[in-house]
Amino acid sequence: MKYSFSYIVCLQFLGFRFSGWQKQTNAKTLHDMVDKSLSFVFEDFNFKTIGVGRTDAKVSANSYYLQLFIDSEIEEKEFLKSLNSNFSPDFRAVSVQKVATSFNIIQSSKVKEYHYYFSFGDKNHPFAAPFIVNIDEILNIELMKTAAKLFEGEHYFHKYCTKPSEQTIFKRIIDSCEIVENDILTANFFPETSYILKVKGKGFLRYQIRLMMATLFEVGKGNLGLQFIEDYLKEDNDRKFLRNIAPSSGLQLFDIELEL
Repeated sequence: MKYSFSYIVCLQFLGFRFSGWQKQTNAKTLHDMVDKSLSFVFEDFNFKTIGVGRTDAKVSANSYYLQLFIDSEIEEKEFLKSLNSNFSPDFRAVSVQKVATSFNIIQSSKVKEYHYYFSFGDKNHPFAAPFIVNIDEILNIELMKTAAKLFEGEHYFHKYCTKPSEQTIFKRIIDSCEIVENDILTANFFPETSYILKVKGKGFLRYQIRLMMATLFEVGKGNLGLQFIEDYLKEDNDRKFLRNIAPSSGLQLFDIELEL
């Protein structure tokens, strides 16, 4: 079906109670909730939405884009007001921009920045669970910072991908990868000190960030060394993906630089 108008909508969402973005049978998903809310906004118009990409269960987004196709032109200010009034508290529409119907949000050039929030030591307050993962062992943060920088640049990420297809491209470029002290998410129920793994690049494999984070946790615990990371980013790695994956709740799609 052809639509007359197309818009890019920027959203924020808390993903802790959802089974990711992609629609699924017998599961509450982010895409389902967005379309349900839009059905109340557009009672008399046909529409279709396409997300910029999938997210894992429980993963949140500070910046997420979807492309909206619709038969009727919308008034942007009123649309945002109406959509936010129909959204549950887990969602917020931030902006909307008209684009050509020929624009393809999936194929467009984009750079994504992911954050993984974590702490270690004493167990966190339960209210922090949707945002930050706690490791109950003492971590060597300085060694983890050094290890994180090893992921920067062009490498072969066979170890950091699950269930690849025959077409999966494992050679990827990470623009930046660093661990810093968290000064972005704060609350009185957060631990006094917490950290963020910040990773930025054009494309990531399935569970890549969480597999990288799990490896960094093992480095911080003293179970793996820097050489492990260096060896298994080379082209001649054994191509068997890692089994240890970090929990999804600490992961956040922080920003997307979308070329319109």
